[in-house]
Amino acid sequence: MSLNFFLAFLLAFSFVQSQELSPTKIFLLAGQSNMAGRGGVNNDTWNMIVPPESTPSPFILRLSFDQTWVVAHEPLHKDIDYTKVCGVGPGMPFAHELLAKDPNFGVIGLVPCAIGGTNITQWAKGSRYYTQLVERADASLRSGGKIEALLWYQGESDSKNQTDANMYKERLYNFFTNIRSDLNCPNLPIIQVALASGYNPALEEIVRAVQLENDLPNLQTVDAKGLPLEGDGLHLSTPAQVQLGKMLADAFLNNFPKPIQ
Repeated sequence: MSLNFFLAFLLAFSFVQSQELSPTKIFLLAGQSNMAGRGGVNNDTWNMIVPPESTPSPFILRLSFDQTWVVAHEPLHKDIDYTKVCGVGPGMPFAHELLAKDPNFGVIGLVPCAIGGTNITQWAKGSRYYTQLVERADASLRSGGKIEALLWYQGESDSKNQTDANMYKERLYNFFTNIRSDLNCPNLPIIQVALASGYNPALEEIVRAVQLENDLPNLQTVDAKGLPLEGDGLHLSTPAQVQLGKMLADAFLNNFPKPIQ
C-alpha cells in the first residue's frame, strides 16, 4: 500500500470521526468481476497500487458488508466479492469524477454488490444476489439520502454458450424491470457497461448488441470496448477502470442532470 494512499485514508478517517457517516446521494454497483474490480490483479494477487482517482475521501462512503457506512477505499468490493481477489474497480474513480465536475454534489454513498463470475440468471428476481442487492439498497436508505442510479457491468459469463447469449436480452430487461419495481423507483436511472471482453468472440458480440440497443427509458450505456485489459485478457486494468469510472460519471451527469421522481 502506497504512503500517499495511507495518508489519504488517515485524513479521510480523521475528518469523519466527529461527523455522522451519512451520504446524500447513493449509487448501487452491481454485476460481475469488472464491476467488483480486478485492476492490478494478476495471478490471484493484487499489486496494491491505488491511483489518485481511487484514494479515500471524506465525501465518498461505502456500505460495508454489515450494512454500515464507512469511508470508502479500494478494494471497494473486498468484503462483498470475498471469495475472489479484488483490486481497483470503477466505483471510486466514478465518485471522484462526480465531485471534480460538481464540488457541491454532496456526500456520495457507494453500495458494492457485484459478484465475480455471475451469469445473468444469478441476478434473476428471487436469487441470492438479487435479494442481496435489494436488501443492501434498502439498508442504504436508513440514514437518509436517495438512490440516484444503478451502475451495472455484467455479461462476460453469458458469452460462454449460445443459449445464454440468445436469452440475454430477455433476462437483462427482466432484471432491470424487476429491480426498479422492488426498489419502488420505476424511473431509476441505470447506466450499464457494454462488454470490453468475453469468452467467445461471436457470443460476446451478441451480448454487446443487446447492451448497445439502449431502448429502455432512463437507461444509458457506456462502451468499454478497447479499454486496456490485464494479462488474462478478460479484466480491465487499473488505468482502464479509472477511465471507465470517468465515463460512467459523465454519462450520469450528462443524462440525469435533475433528480428523477
